[in-house]
Amino acid sequence: MFQRNISTDDVKNVILFGEVIESYPDDKPCPSALILGFLRTIAVHVVLAQCRDHVRIITVYLPKPDKWADYKIRKGIKSETK
Repeated sequence: MFQRNISTDDVKNVILFGEVIESYPDDKPCPSALILGFLRTIAVHVVLAQCRDHVRIITVYLPKPDKWADYKIRKGIKSETK
């Protein structure tokens, strides 16, 4: 957060008003999720883990357009077919 000049209040707003775009229910030690939110017009991703008695912020970053479509879908990931 601090390296990217994103404040604690900014992260709270992303968590409160953002959209869960990926969910990782099997993550250990706690299930986690990737949330997309916007600070004014700037897209921000927050990865957080929902533990039994607390929420842990894993990372906060600005998604790169060359890696994300509409900041929601990873580019270059081939879907698995079975």
